[in-house]
Amino acid sequence: MAGTKKRNKNHKSLIAENRFKKTSITSLRNKPSQKKKSKLPSNSSSNFLIKIFKKITRFFLLIIWGLTWRASLIIFLGITSAVSYYYVNMKEFSSFLDERARGSVTLEDYKGEVFAWRGDNFSKNLTAKNISPHLRNAILATEDRGFYSHFGISPRGIGSAVFINLKEGRGPLSGHGGSTITQQTAKLVCLGKPFSQADWNSEKDYEDSCRTSTIWRKIKEALYALSLEFKFSKDEILTIYINRVFLGAGTRGFEAAAQRYFGKSAKIVNPSEAAMLAGLLKAPTRYAPTNNLKRSQERANLIIGLMENQNFLSKAEAKFARENPATLSKFAQAKAGGYFADWVMASLPDYLTYETTEDVVIKTTFDPLIQKAAEEAVRSVFRNQVDQHSKAQAAIVIMSPNGAVRAMVGGRNLRGTGLFNRATQALRQTGSLFKPFVYAAAFENGFSPNDLVSDEQISMDLPGSGPWTPKNYSNTFSGEVTLSKAFSESLNIPAIKISESIGREFVSELAKRFGLFSNPSNGPAIALGTSEATLIDLVGAYATILNSGYKVEPFGWETLKLKKNKREPLMAKSEAPDKQIISSQTAEDLIFLMSEVIRNGTGKRAQLLNWEVAGKTGTSQSARDAWFIGFSKNYIAGVWIGYDNNTPLRGVTGGGLPADIWRTAMEEIHSNLIPTPLLTNKMYTGLGTNNIKVIGEPSSFGKSLGRFFNRLFNSN
Repeated sequence: MAGTKKRNKNHKSLIAENRFKKTSITSLRNKPSQKKKSKLPSNSSSNFLIKIFKKITRFFLLIIWGLTWRASLIIFLGITSAVSYYYVNMKEFSSFLDERARGSVTLEDYKGEVFAWRGDNFSKNLTAKNISPHLRNAILATEDRGFYSHFGISPRGIGSAVFINLKEGRGPLSGHGGSTITQQTAKLVCLGKPFSQADWNSEKDYEDSCRTSTIWRKIKEALYALSLEFKFSKDEILTIYINRVFLGAGTRGFEAAAQRYFGKSAKIVNPSEAAMLAGLLKAPTRYAPTNNLKRSQERANLIIGLMENQNFLSKAEAKFARENPATLSKFAQAKAGGYFADWVMASLPDYLTYETTEDVVIKTTFDPLIQKAAEEAVRSVFRNQVDQHSKAQAAIVIMSPNGAVRAMVGGRNLRGTGLFNRATQALRQTGSLFKPFVYAAAFENGFSPNDLVSDEQISMDLPGSGPWTPKNYSNTFSGEVTLSKAFSESLNIPAIKISESIGREFVSELAKRFGLFSNPSNGPAIALGTSEATLIDLVGAYATILNSGYKVEPFGWETLKLKKNKREPLMAKSEAPDKQIISSQTAEDLIFLMSEVIRNGTGKRAQLLNWEVAGKTGTSQSARDAWFIGFSKNYIAGVWIGYDNNTPLRGVTGGGLPADIWRTAMEEIHSNLIPTPLLTNKMYTGLGTNNIKVIGEPSSFGKSLGRFFNRLFNSN
């Protein structure tokens, strides 16, 4: 029992000891070392910083979130307000199709075919639905393939364009635009702000302001594009775009461009034509086919590739379009008649032409085939007979006997517009071209082509100038000659004697009645053509001779109509009353004299095979001007050659290069016509009974001068 108690006591003692050991070990384990005790302050500081950082971050995130949603709300409200403002103030759809302050002028030839335009030519009858499907697809493929799916702007497109611009070393807004068709439309309509003379000096300034590329302007265009999307359907937006966009050569809208380049409607253009038109959107002037057809065709091939890649064209269709590129219409190819068109425009009131607010159509007397002959004559003679570096200029006018001008060349630049027109604006000394009017004065006073005149040296004292001793071009004298011979050889002395014997004032007055010289020279040299006139006035005066002495006024237009009402002419050319300037007999005598010039005189180089023609050469003082004017029964043409700065011509007379140009043009014009007699059967043979008196001898004109006065001042 005692042993049992002892064991129990020992057992309890062992348990207590073990319990003490465990407690001691646990205490030792839980008791931190001295080193760990030193790190306690560091952990507390780190935790504190983390807590502070988290709080600050949370604070700023809350601020950013607050600012973001507030800024977002403000931006949203701003966009909504701007779009709403544009939407509320946006005009009706129809008003967007044409907002010009000026109208256009379309010029038609004598057959009614268009050959020229002035001002921006618009067409307003094109819609997204009636446009050629090929053209619509070409526009979408080129400008905005996602047009029918986006909401007016393309952030991805804008970002891509900015990236490309920066990569290529340009500014972010320079070069690629990234604009959708809707954004481009916003720019075309100038954010809905119409032209006002109070705000801009000119329409050009207005359009320049509409095309600015600042960031603020781009933002406004994007906002306006959004409002367009809310206001109009996609087809309506596309309709505005295709009617407003500039496409070169004075055309706005695809209908006008298709008519200008191809002579057909934009509703029926084929894939190659559609590609060429769409290619103009990038750079209208550079890619205009009238400027460089090959470049335009190369650009069109790129568009065809885009159409093929976007499944608008099959592989076979694209191949066919490339192999059959678009070409210009024959009238667009010709690009002719610029001088004529400018002259017609200037002959009508400004409010119906340059300042018109309506679209005007003018039917003219222009004949493109005759114009082509005139241009080719000038081109070929200068190419083959004149130094290629020569700065000499040329002009030619061709008209019908009634004064209807059929062709006009105002200079060697045959493709310009708005150029100086030497046919209508240049006042030049007429030289011997004036002699028909001197001889007309003689014939009006009873003299005939076979009467005699003395070709001998003369000298005259001119007050303030001293002695004047005129000479013939050849520096020789022929003695007594008929008026016919004196005229055909363009002798100066006989012309002076006729003028002095009859009276310079009579010659001067007669010339005025022909439409020449508002202020002619009054010295004896008037007979030699020292006064100045324009080519077109001289051709009109010669046409009066061809017209049996009845006055002919050159004209270039027949009717003027408004495009919106082409049935009723706004203006029409009225028939001028018959006004006889010289008798029919005098006109016939002059025609005979001028036919002798070409048969046997100074104008032999102007002879036309199988045709009776008449004409006169002219060379002004010091050979500064060389002329030839002549006619058949069907047409009359005049040619001038000279320098703008009045430099004398070397080795050129009216019977040379001007006669060659005249013959070259007239041969082509008459090639398909049946020869028509010019002269009557009357033959001028034998010598006349009247002799022109030598200067200083008594004049024998008494009664004939009375008749001349009566005809001169009493005719209607």
